[in-house]
Order: sequence, then structure tokens, then C-alpha cells
Amino acid sequence: MDRRTFLASSSAAALSVLVPPVSTEADMSVAIDPKTTWCVWEGWGTSLCWWGKAYGTRDDLADLLFTTNQVSYEGNLFPGLGLTVVRYNAGACTAAKTSDGSTMVPSSNIPASRQMEGYWLDWTSADPSSASWNWLADAGQRAIMGKARDRGATTFELFSNSPMWWMCYNHNPSGSPIGITDNLQSWNYQQHAVYLATVAKYAHDHWGIDFASVEPFNEPAAPWWTAFGTQEGCHFGASTQQTVVGGLRRELDSRGLTSTMVAASDENTYDQARATWGGFSSQAKGSVGRVNVHGYQQGGGRRDLLYNDVVVAAGKKLWNSEYGENDATGLSMASNINLDMYWLHPSAWVYWQVLDGSDWGLLDADETAGTVGTVRRKFYVLAHYSRHIRPGMQVIRSADPNTVAAYDQATRKLVLVTANLGTAQWVSYDLSAFGTVVGDLGQVRRWVTQTDGGDAYQAYSDTSLSGKGFRCWFGTNTVQTFEIDNVLR
Repeated sequence: MDRRTFLASSSAAALSVLVPPVSTEADMSVAIDPKTTWCVWEGWGTSLCWWGKAYGTRDDLADLLFTTNQVSYEGNLFPGLGLTVVRYNAGACTAAKTSDGSTMVPSSNIPASRQMEGYWLDWTSADPSSASWNWLADAGQRAIMGKARDRGATTFELFSNSPMWWMCYNHNPSGSPIGITDNLQSWNYQQHAVYLATVAKYAHDHWGIDFASVEPFNEPAAPWWTAFGTQEGCHFGASTQQTVVGGLRRELDSRGLTSTMVAASDENTYDQARATWGGFSSQAKGSVGRVNVHGYQQGGGRRDLLYNDVVVAAGKKLWNSEYGENDATGLSMASNINLDMYWLHPSAWVYWQVLDGSDWGLLDADETAGTVGTVRRKFYVLAHYSRHIRPGMQVIRSADPNTVAAYDQATRKLVLVTANLGTAQWVSYDLSAFGTVVGDLGQVRRWVTQTDGGDAYQAYSDTSLSGKGFRCWFGTNTVQTFEIDNVLR
């Protein structure tokens, strides 16, 4: 996800290197088109809740996730992922009573580890310096955000899973009784916007964090945010979303945060994102700087139509702002990254919980117990993308849906990441559309991860250019990254 220059796992992995058969012909040819640029890449990232609350003081985890160093973790060296996009969650929970004695009504199924502390204690005052605000809350998540910034993270987004509990009809930040009704009180539409804009302004003034965007929703059209849920959540109808979006734009502007975008709507699927965006008025669309979508539709959905609606037709930015699943091999993740890059063309891609249990995390973790464990194979798979396709690169067209191509104009470096999802085969790369392809003494650097065991982000220097191209052997269910220097368009 290298003869070997980077030992990311035990030496036993070296014993499983596949010896390719002798062949003069490739089974598949991949042509790269440097004339088509899909986007300028902003970065790979992660959301911070809930793992940030549990592990916010851990420097080793911050190094592992937000640097590209060789990082010592649990007695072994691993390749830092170099994540640069951070999504910070403004919590909805407090233990304090409001001025009239009201208290939060938590779901009986939400663990304490998923109750994210909010800053606005009650409606008495919107003045952030008043006693209605507690800026000491959420120390863990804030700590890891600062560590990410100090290690090179460049792009931050503030997002909300639910309005503050006291803004909700039932005072429950997990959702309404039946999940298909709005839980934000109509008289608090603007207050929700005030809350998020105030946190964004405070972060700028006191935390050294400038949020590039603020997202007021999380899967708002979904019917599963109920009072019995396991996390914070809230349903928002389309008209409510538009009201909040307009209000948030005004609140950000009034605080001088005119360059901070409003993002919307973080729907669960590509098709739902199209429906929500299509239902917005022109005025609401004008208040949105970027459309966020989640990748839980996996291999389904019309990514291409969402791209056309948002980027081509409306001229907005587009992110896959959340993705996750429980395939520890990383094969599902690689497949869906490639589908996104080929059809959706996002300018950033964000994993949900990089530390989590039940094979959802890149690292196994139990937030409730505060324990961490095994680095999953999918960690190495993501390293292929995040360590090599870096912010500022241009994502260009590949004729192969399972190959992502990126070009660094400044350094003249070409990066190719291919996931071979089936039978072992030879793959050739056709770079004839480039003006010049020289490489470094004709060499192509490559890194290999076998998702079912064996090489784990191992580096090799055994591949050479042949004119304007090269070929390489792929084992079954293998991800490889290639870097070629001195490539001119």
C-alpha cells in the first residue's frame, strides 16, 4: 500500500514475494492522458471524533497519521500516512443544566465515548466570553487537531453531527423519536448557525486554526437518526437545510470569516447528494462553497452525475468527506477510492474513523476502553495514495478505472497507483502522450502491498522505463504505486 529501502513490517513479509512468470506481453495496458486534469488535489484526511476524544494526547498516533516519517509504533516502524485534511466535530453534548434547569436527554444506547462535548451551555447569551460558553470542553479532540496542524496538516473543516442538545425538540442529540422528522427547533435555526460560526471564530482567535469550511449537517436526509441511536445525529428536511445554510453564511460573514466556505450536505450516498443539491434554490446554492458527500454507496450510485451537477454545472468544489467499512484488507477501500477518482473526481478524500474496532479502523482500537492495537492491512493500502498523491498535484486522466494518476508540475514527477482486484497479471503503462519521459536514470520507483498478506508497503527499485512506458507484474489483489521523475507534458 521498495531492492527494499523501507521495512514497514516484519521480515517475514519478504518470504512471500511473488516471482512473476516470464512474459513478453502484458495482459493489460494503461494509457495516461496528461491533457485532461480533473482537479488540483487538496489532500487525504480523517475526521477526529470519536477517536480524537480518546487518544488526543498520543504523539505517536499523531506522528503515524499526520507525518510521512518512519514512525515507531508498538515496537515496529511504519510509514506515516501524511494526512493533511482534518475534520473537527463541534459536539452537541453537555452535562450542565441550562438556566431554566433543563438537562440533556441522552439515548440509552449512546456510549460516553461518542458523546462529544459542546461549547455553548445554554441560550442565555451568544457572547462567547460569557458564562454561557465553556471553552475548556473537548480537550482531547482539540489536542489532536493541534498536533495535526503542527505536523503539517493544512486543511481543516468544522462539522456538526447534531445541534446542541438544548436546541433539539426532545433535548436528545441522537435524533427525533422516529428519525424522519427534524429535531432542530424552528426557533433555533439561526442559533445553530450562530454556534458553528462562533466556534470557527474562536478557533481562529485562540487555537491557531483557520477552518476552510464549516459543514452544519451530517447525513441530514437519513431516517436513522433516532432518540435511541448510538451516536449524535439529526434529520434536517430540505427547506430547513436551506435556511440553516443561508444563516450560517451570514453569521460567518458577520464575524469576518468571509473566506470560510459553507459546505453541504454530507449526505450518505452519491444519489442522495444529487437529490439534495438539486432541491436547493439558486440562493441556497450560492451560499455553498463546496458539496460534501459520503462514500457509503460503495460501488453503486452515479458519481459521474454528481460531478457534473456540482463541478461542471455549478462550479463548486466537491469532496468525499467520509468513507469507512469493515474490510481490514483494504481491498474494498482501494476499489472505492479508485471509483471516486475515476468518476466523482473529488479534490479531497477523508476516512471516517482511522482508529476504530470491528475492522473499521486503519488501526484497531476501542475508544471506550482507551486501548489501541493492530495496524490493519488497509493502513498500508491508504499509504499508497496518501504518501504519494500530495496536495497541489494535478489529478489527471487514466484510461484504467483502477489506476489513479497524479502529476506534480513543479517537480515534474508522475505518480501512478494501481489496484489489481483480480487475477495476477502483467500491466503495461503507456506514457506516450507525454512530451518527455526520462525518469531517474531510466528507473521507476515502486511500492507494493499484497492485501491478503505478504508485502506491506515494500519498496523496490527493479523496474525500468522502455521508451515512454514500462510494465510490471501484479499479484492477485495487489496495490502498487509508481513514481517516475523528469516527466514533461
